[in-house]
Amino acid sequence: MGEGKGDNFDGVSTDRLKMELLEEIHLKDIVQLSMLEIRRKIAELEAKLNNDNEDEKLRHKKDRLSSIRVYEQMPVESLNALLKQLEKEKRSLENQVKDYAFRLEQESKAYHKTNNERRTYLAEMSQVSGSYQVSKRQQMDQLPRMKETLVKTGRYNPVNQKIMNAKRGPARKITRSNHLPKLNP
Repeated sequence: MGEGKGDNFDGVSTDRLKMELLEEIHLKDIVQLSMLEIRRKIAELEAKLNNDNEDEKLRHKKDRLSSIRVYEQMPVESLNALLKQLEKEKRSLENQVKDYAFRLEQESKAYHKTNNERRTYLAEMSQVSGSYQVSKRQQMDQLPRMKETLVKTGRYNPVNQKIMNAKRGPARKITRSNHLPKLNP
């Protein structure tokens, strides 16, 4: 293979391939530089974070030391008074905790009692509802028999009841009478 126009790789000249390769190498270098810059920034931020944490710890230690120095400078009587005050506050807090524990226990008992009552009530309601449904069904079953009994005994009077006739149209009033109407001549 010769150089120049004759040299090609699937229709692409070697000069163009060289240019593309140089561009890729250049882009790779830019990416590597960017990565180095990012790593440097990360290291700076981590160092700053560690310094901030150290500063916070140091500040906390200074605060504790200053409070200890304050106590060191106080007379013994003041320290004893402060100790008594702190013990009094401790007892008060302990009593509050006991009170809250007692109240919590009472509330828990009341909750369980109410919950049991609720369950009993729901069970009774379910039982009553079931027996009501059975009673209602029995009454519905008895209605035709009651009607038959009333008809047989003559107590059932269909006066003023409407009867539907599919062929004749809407209902008519049926009345029972002991005499026939008069005919006009």
